[in-house]
Amino acid sequence: MAEREKPIDGVELSKVAADLKVDLLRHFKEQVPQIYCRKKESTPQEEEELAQKRLLHPLECFLFGEDPQEGLKKLNQTSTSSQLCGRVFKEGETVYSCRDCAIDPTCVLCMDCFQDSVHKGHRYKMHASSGGGVCDCGDVEAWKIGPCCSRHDPGTASAMVTDECTALEPGLYERAEKLFHVLLQYATDFLAWEENFELPTELQPRSKENAFYCVLYNDEHHSYEHVIYTLQLSIHCDHGEAQTQTALIDKEGRRAVKRATLRSCQQAKDLIRSNSEHISLQPLRVEILHAAVMAHQTFALRLGAWFQKIIGYSVGFRQAFCQVALKHSTDDERPCLISRLMLHDAKMYKGARKMVHELIFCSLFMETEFKRLFAIQFTKHYKALQKDYIIDDHERSISITALSVQIFTVPTLARHLIEEVNVIKVIVDTAMELLHEYLDENNRFFFLGYNSDKFLRIQVIFHDLRYILISKPSMWTEELQRQFLEGFRVFLGLLKCMQGMEEVKRQFGQHIAVEPEWEAGFSLQIQLRHILAMFQDWCSSDDEILLLTFKECHKALMQCGNQPFHREASDFYMCKHILHVRPYKVSQESVSIHLPISRLIAGLYVHLCRTGAVQHLQELADPERYDFVQLVEHPLRCVVLAAQVSAEMWRRNGLSLVSQIYYYQDVKCRDEMYDKDILMLQIAAAKMDSNHFIMLILLRFELFDYFNGGGSSKDQEEVVQLNRLTEEMLYLLVTIVGERYVPGISHVTKEDVTMREVIHLLCIEPMAHSSLAKGLPENESHETGLEAVITKVATFKKPGVSGYGLYEVKKEHLPEFNPFFYHYSRSQYSKAEESQKKRRAQDGNDKALRPPVPPAFCPAFCSVVRLLSCDIMIHILRRVLQRGVEDRATLWTEAMIQRALHLIGQGLLEEKTQLEDNTVEEVAFDFSLKARRNGSQQGRSVFLLLSKMKAVPSLEAQKDMIKWLLQMFEIVKCLREKSCPSASMSVETKPEESTQDKEKAERKRKAEAAKLHRQKIMAQMSAMQKNFIESNKMLYDNMPESGTQGGAVIANESCSMEPRALCVAVGPQRGSTPVERELLTCILCQEEQEVASQAPAMVLTACVQRSTVLTQCRGKTLTNRAEGTAEASYPLFMPPDLAVGTHTGSCGHVMHATCWQKYFEAVQNTTRNRLHAELIIDLENGEYLCPLCKSLCNTVVPLIALEPLTFNYENAEIIGQHLTLPRWIQIISARIKGLKSVAVENDSTAESSSDSGDAGLCGEGQPDFRSILSYGVQEPRKFSESIAEMLVVCATTIHRVGLQTAPNELSSRVPVMAWNTCAFTIQAIENILQEEDKSLFGSLQNRQLAGLKAIVQFSAAQRLKSSQAVIQRHFADMLAVLVPLRGRENAPSVLEVDFFHLLVGMVLSIPSLYQEEAVDLQPSAVSSAYNHLHIIHMVTMAHVLQILLSSSDFPAVASGDEGDEARAAAELYATVSQHTGGLIPDVSGSSVAECVRRGIAPFLRCATLFFSCLTGVHPPAELCSTGVTAQGQMEALCSYLAMPPNVFQLFQDHSEAVAPLLQRWCGSSAVIQTLKDKLPTVRYPRRRNRLIELPEDYSVLLNQASHFQCPKFVDDERKHPTLCLFCGAMLCSQSTCCITQVEGEDVGACTAHAATCGAGVGMFLRIRECEIVLMASKTRGSTYPAPYLDDYGETDPHLGRGNPLHLCPERYRKLKRLWQQHCILEEIARSLEVVNVMFAFEWQLL
Repeated sequence: MAEREKPIDGVELSKVAADLKVDLLRHFKEQVPQIYCRKKESTPQEEEELAQKRLLHPLECFLFGEDPQEGLKKLNQTSTSSQLCGRVFKEGETVYSCRDCAIDPTCVLCMDCFQDSVHKGHRYKMHASSGGGVCDCGDVEAWKIGPCCSRHDPGTASAMVTDECTALEPGLYERAEKLFHVLLQYATDFLAWEENFELPTELQPRSKENAFYCVLYNDEHHSYEHVIYTLQLSIHCDHGEAQTQTALIDKEGRRAVKRATLRSCQQAKDLIRSNSEHISLQPLRVEILHAAVMAHQTFALRLGAWFQKIIGYSVGFRQAFCQVALKHSTDDERPCLISRLMLHDAKMYKGARKMVHELIFCSLFMETEFKRLFAIQFTKHYKALQKDYIIDDHERSISITALSVQIFTVPTLARHLIEEVNVIKVIVDTAMELLHEYLDENNRFFFLGYNSDKFLRIQVIFHDLRYILISKPSMWTEELQRQFLEGFRVFLGLLKCMQGMEEVKRQFGQHIAVEPEWEAGFSLQIQLRHILAMFQDWCSSDDEILLLTFKECHKALMQCGNQPFHREASDFYMCKHILHVRPYKVSQESVSIHLPISRLIAGLYVHLCRTGAVQHLQELADPERYDFVQLVEHPLRCVVLAAQVSAEMWRRNGLSLVSQIYYYQDVKCRDEMYDKDILMLQIAAAKMDSNHFIMLILLRFELFDYFNGGGSSKDQEEVVQLNRLTEEMLYLLVTIVGERYVPGISHVTKEDVTMREVIHLLCIEPMAHSSLAKGLPENESHETGLEAVITKVATFKKPGVSGYGLYEVKKEHLPEFNPFFYHYSRSQYSKAEESQKKRRAQDGNDKALRPPVPPAFCPAFCSVVRLLSCDIMIHILRRVLQRGVEDRATLWTEAMIQRALHLIGQGLLEEKTQLEDNTVEEVAFDFSLKARRNGSQQGRSVFLLLSKMKAVPSLEAQKDMIKWLLQMFEIVKCLREKSCPSASMSVETKPEESTQDKEKAERKRKAEAAKLHRQKIMAQMSAMQKNFIESNKMLYDNMPESGTQGGAVIANESCSMEPRALCVAVGPQRGSTPVERELLTCILCQEEQEVASQAPAMVLTACVQRSTVLTQCRGKTLTNRAEGTAEASYPLFMPPDLAVGTHTGSCGHVMHATCWQKYFEAVQNTTRNRLHAELIIDLENGEYLCPLCKSLCNTVVPLIALEPLTFNYENAEIIGQHLTLPRWIQIISARIKGLKSVAVENDSTAESSSDSGDAGLCGEGQPDFRSILSYGVQEPRKFSESIAEMLVVCATTIHRVGLQTAPNELSSRVPVMAWNTCAFTIQAIENILQEEDKSLFGSLQNRQLAGLKAIVQFSAAQRLKSSQAVIQRHFADMLAVLVPLRGRENAPSVLEVDFFHLLVGMVLSIPSLYQEEAVDLQPSAVSSAYNHLHIIHMVTMAHVLQILLSSSDFPAVASGDEGDEARAAAELYATVSQHTGGLIPDVSGSSVAECVRRGIAPFLRCATLFFSCLTGVHPPAELCSTGVTAQGQMEALCSYLAMPPNVFQLFQDHSEAVAPLLQRWCGSSAVIQTLKDKLPTVRYPRRRNRLIELPEDYSVLLNQASHFQCPKFVDDERKHPTLCLFCGAMLCSQSTCCITQVEGEDVGACTAHAATCGAGVGMFLRIRECEIVLMASKTRGSTYPAPYLDDYGETDPHLGRGNPLHLCPERYRKLKRLWQQHCILEEIARSLEVVNVMFAFEWQLL
């Protein structure tokens, strides 16, 4: 009998493997269904507790042989941590790659390892992982230096080389192996189990219950909404439950949506399939599983997580698991367990796949030897796995095939796989088998009607081939060499199927009917681009390999029979030269753009030349075997095809061919297409006779007869085509001779090549770093080499607050510019030519764009230059120049002449270089001699024709170039004769030079004279202007503003030129309101009109919005109680924390009210038909875009002119003697009582009854009800009907937006909201000015100033359109805060009110007290002056008390002699302390004075702005400058507001009236309670809100985001962390888990947060996307560049480039200003107006 363990937790397990399996399965058969498929649905937590107790804990007890905790303690004492990190990345997780140290771009680090590694200071890149990758920290093969971070650095211990199996005692290791084998086999069986109703025999239950699950699987065909809708219909669940189920299905891959009988589940299945099929053509996958099967599969998945936990305890456990996973079964031929899981991967659901992949990562990939064994298994099954992936509908990130990157990128492993299983052959064979269906009868690919999704999946296979080839071997073994060559031959088989594929034939007559498929072929070419280059690198690392592969390529090319000749060879004659070749016309016969083998031969041949192995090629093979005419044939045809397409000869073939030619020459493909064709042409030019080579080019260009004396065509279209072909042919010759920047063609390095590319890109225009990088080809590591050269050739200009940094080419590199650079597109060529000519003209040089001096050819290519001096070339040049001299427009083009002149320049430069480096006898290059000699008898030599061309008027643009060429002829002639330039040369050129110099000097002299003349005139005008101002000072002071648009206002315009005594806005000394006549122009009808009260209304565009810019308690929402309730404190009383305000801003543009109404109606009619117009403007809420500047507006503010006022100072002085503050309080109180009695009861007794508090306050006898009228009244202003109408329109909008309520112009809150928006707008403007350290006056833009004046005057006029009784009641309520009034004992305390809002409300509502029943009256100027004076004095005193009561930390002031202010402050503070019962701290008078001085400054600044706009009295000059001290500004503010500079003096001046008020204010129960409980209060000056502090390094933010967890859904899935820039809250955006309801609508986390934090306005930073999101409502938003820039001054949305990013303070300040100036709505509207929105983004779900 087998030995058994003691029972542990009721489970008896055998030590014998077979018995252990039986025991475990018996236990699982009993327990698993009881835990995972109970009738009563249990929570995941309950299931986990039961599984841990009944299943997993017994397994751990058996494993350790004792209590698991004790066993683990012992294990930790002996085991060491692994050197490898092995962290598996989740989707969206940020990963880092070091560009300096990584072996290849796939080597990445997780966030934590990167932060602790040496690579943080290197050139790194960051990007979001697609999921499924693993951190390479600790992998020595992945990094050149610094393979380990500080956490994984093994130090002296070497975890990778020691055999840690010995760390486990033998018994423990044996038990682990046995247990792992049973459990892994169990898990594998059930993860691969395909029986839905049956279990294995050993797990069959005794009785099978009728319990089944209807299981819905995830797929990639149906959207979230489809699945939610289907579930609602099929299983009758609510929307929330369906949403939860769908989220879990998407996350886990499947979900049981119903538990019932088989019949009921079958009905649910049928319903789900039919309902989903109605929505999408493909039904959802639904399966019915027996409850027991479902339970065992669930537990099998749970075992995966348990395995990961156990493996993490010890390396010994990990090795035991690997041993079990890779062990082949002995009793059958089934593969090992891990292979079974791999092969079944495509059939498993998402959650199971993820578990298996993570298990492989944490086990097999952490052990070098086991990783090698796994790699062999993976490669053996590679073809089967890829075939499964092709038909799988899941993304690659959750496919087992994605693990290839972890295997094939390891250099040693890649080479081992090549040697052992020839992985190259395996991969290419797999690709060929999958692409076999696309082969035609000629065994070439033809992708007509291909499936794009399937084709994309096939292309992924080529990624694996690229991974294998990433690291070329430094040393070749015999086996590696043999296997590589075999793999290379198989790869050539693939290329043979591409050689000549998708041939095209020129369409004649009519346009092609159907555009052929071409994208697939180029997709394949792009995939192979780097692979071809890598194969060439591998081949070039060994001469023998290079020779053998070249021969194999040549052999393969010879086997290709595409595009055959249809005629026999014949002789062609030109200039006594005979070419024997077979004719072929590209314009008439088939031609293909795909020639990979021809191009591979060209690349290998250059490597042969570079390494010197080309000599061995000639030794090993007959040179005649390589027919270069045959080799060059197909590349030449391709170049001719591109030329003919450029000449528009193939336009009937449609856009497909144009697109192919574009990509053929584009940076994505050109290095293995166009560049290699040019390379093959250069090889042929070096090997062939020069005359024969050019004759071959002429033949293929179909220009042979044209240049061989053939008559010109009479067909105009044909002539144009011939001219264009001639241009292209000459351009090709320029390229073949001049383009030498290829290693192997000349002695240049890759750095030289990149440098030249960069120079030519920058010669087009200054460029950003990203634009340069896009214009350069990438290598296999996605590197362009730009950083290594950019500083050598360019200077960097940093960006401003917008735009990006630009590089400009250095002047010393301009001579390297080649106007016919072969990588220029046609448009780039034009731009570069224009740019360089302009630059040369600015530098005072001629406009000749000379050919640069090229590097010398390598010996193998030195004969290419003979093309320039051969007879055919001279003949071509003569013919072209002759046509130019004849000046017949149809026979030549300027581009043709340019190219011919460039070729002549190339020839002369080449000859000059050779003559300078060698003796005349050694130089065989004789271009200049032939150019002078050939045709000279007829006067048609190149030299003579050039001389004649100078006189051709139509070639004026080329004169500088011709002149330079003639000079070069003379220089070369002198070098040949070894003499100085001849007299004829100097005679010929000197007069021209001297004339040119004279012209330049004359132009310069005239320019200087004009400059001096302008300066003289400007000086005279300035003097005249000053004289006029001095002589017309008063007129100048009263001059109206010239408009409301433009930039900043000059300080002097708004500052007073009056004596200081008149710079007072309130009280008996107030200055007069100047008589201003304001003429404004309507932006719609362009008619001028004066702003007057009886004139038709003119309005200002405006936008009203709720704002939290000034809030002191972000996130607080104001509750608007029902009107008429006693508790309705807001909006009448704004709380001091300014939680939510109403801001009204304007762009400053003026219209007639009637013009605006017509425009608004037109906008409504036209916008309704526009696509997604509701995203830009909300028509229902009256929004529109300003007709001029397109700012978002939602109302208009009527313009109301200031009422002219001449103040009677004598009368004011007399009244002032009687109307003291006590008397004023007495009169106002009496008036309010009287108004109340008249309005309510008309009870005469009410007037005689007096409040004892009032008697004590006022002292003497009570005044009469109408005493207030005796101090001066006048008739109120009358407004025209249109102005009155606009007053209502504006007020209604402010009320509706501010209170988020329905429009109601009769509401009692309408006037209150008008006063509130006036006060809040002023506070917001003062906040901006203070934040930016600008002066109070003179710093505002005209639009802000015009808007502010309009709002103040509108708010003042608002009382005229409201019920006077309502206004009176509002005034009485506000006055009750300051003065005790009967019936208003519940007025807010001084700590519960914002006193500036109170000041504005009282000042604008007090005129209503003068209203009489029979007559409309308003206070006279003198009455208003005293009303304003007493109101501001009382409000200021109350605010001073508010500051004292709310202050807890008084500023420390240096001790010294205390002045009057400090003594007055100490006296007041003592009184306040007495009234509050000593609840405030004891501080010195100086500290109190300083505290009040600081705290009251914003209030005084706001009051000054308010009274300036209300009265029109100019402010003192001190407030118009920033150079004034704080004390000076304080004095100026107090002077303007008719207050003593020492505000404490007010308490002494009005001691009689203030003493009882002070006691009342301090004794308020709310104040006492706040002081007792030390409740938080608003401190003064208020905190100025700013956007949150952002870290300088963006990786810090990414680090914070990596540790962010969704507050509602804790799982391992990565969210989209989004940062609120207002408050710093981190939110989970764009995720269903955080969707909440706001006003009955589902909204995302950001939208919900913005509703409370920003009153609907939000500014968020999406961290992983590195972009700002601006939100203005639930339906509107836009993206905005993040304030993070890379080292090149560019933003990086979505981390596309991945460069390190750093905070740009200027751009962040710009964002702050955007917020503080309330321009977020405007910015969103502008951006949406510019972007054509095709598909609306659901901003509410963000």
